[in-house]
Amino acid sequence: MTDGLFLSATDKKPMYEQIVEQITSKVLLGDWPADMPLPSIRELAAQTQVSVITVKRAYAELELAGVIVTQPGRGSFVSAHPDLQQQLKQQQLAQQLDQLVELARQLQLTDKQLLAQLQQKLGLQR
Repeated sequence: MTDGLFLSATDKKPMYEQIVEQITSKVLLGDWPADMPLPSIRELAAQTQVSVITVKRAYAELELAGVIVTQPGRGSFVSAHPDLQQQLKQQQLAQQLDQLVELARQLQLTDKQLLAQLQQKLGLQR
């Protein structure tokens, strides 16, 4: 179930964020299909050697983002929302655009300069 979840103590990101990112990625790639049951919070905590509180926080974040659904008494499952993968891709694009803008600001590029570079990459400029 948790094949491929590798948490790193040396990663700057908190463990719960690593769990959220890795589960989201598996869903986005289709490795974890809709309605697939997730391990219980206690099982995942034991498998990844993190606290129950850490996994609980990750599951809460995943549920808030619509990646998983939790059914009382049954457990947590990958969401069966028909547009889930499209939504996750849109979120990923937005995050990468935020990073792009932040990097452009660090490079002290003007909006016009950034837009010109983007247009060139899109083949809109020669």
